[in-house]
Amino acid sequence: MQATESQNHLHTDMSQIKNIVFDFGGVLVDWNSRYYYRGYFNDDSRMEYFLANICTDEWNLENDRGRSYAEGVAQLTALHPEFREAIEMFPVHWGEMLRGEKPESVALLRSLKDEGYRLYGLTNWSAENIHVAFERFDFLSLLEGTVVSGIEKEVKPEPQIYRILLARYSLKPEQTVFIDDKEANVETARRLGMHGIVFTGAEDARRKLDSIIAGARQ
Repeated sequence: MQATESQNHLHTDMSQIKNIVFDFGGVLVDWNSRYYYRGYFNDDSRMEYFLANICTDEWNLENDRGRSYAEGVAQLTALHPEFREAIEMFPVHWGEMLRGEKPESVALLRSLKDEGYRLYGLTNWSAENIHVAFERFDFLSLLEGTVVSGIEKEVKPEPQIYRILLARYSLKPEQTVFIDDKEANVETARRLGMHGIVFTGAEDARRKLDSIIAGARQ
């Protein structure tokens, strides 16, 4: 009887959710290059062409991986000299693309902290301006640690940056929930044994998180 109780306690402890990991952009903060470029182009169709074909998400991902903005801009202007000025504006006006916090998400973060969960960040973000986020958003101090792609030179959804997070903070995947607004990023977390939530809003995330927590306790 004692052995069974001990085994049950061990199972409960191992499966209990203890850690919640948050993406930044699109989850905790509102970042979108359109906030600047809409005014720059004053033409939505031209702006969308520029973002889909010139300053693409794939180009910016390499900045998030650790490439300097200077190098990224130089490469892109060589390929698209007709858009030189618009490309050069990206790092100059990056701060205007960062609109602000997502209040409902910040409320969720604070609530989870009060409930005793350990909170972490895992973000694709350039090393050149990650300091802006921590200076502007005091709620990020609630996080016990953050792994930043530009510093590690690894990006989501590639698995190595998740492994860095788990190892650095001694997190057990089965005790960890990862919240991100991109399906591919969440899928990698799940493949590595973490629980995953695709973020569409704070209320929905809370509901899914409660379901995961309840399931882990059974």
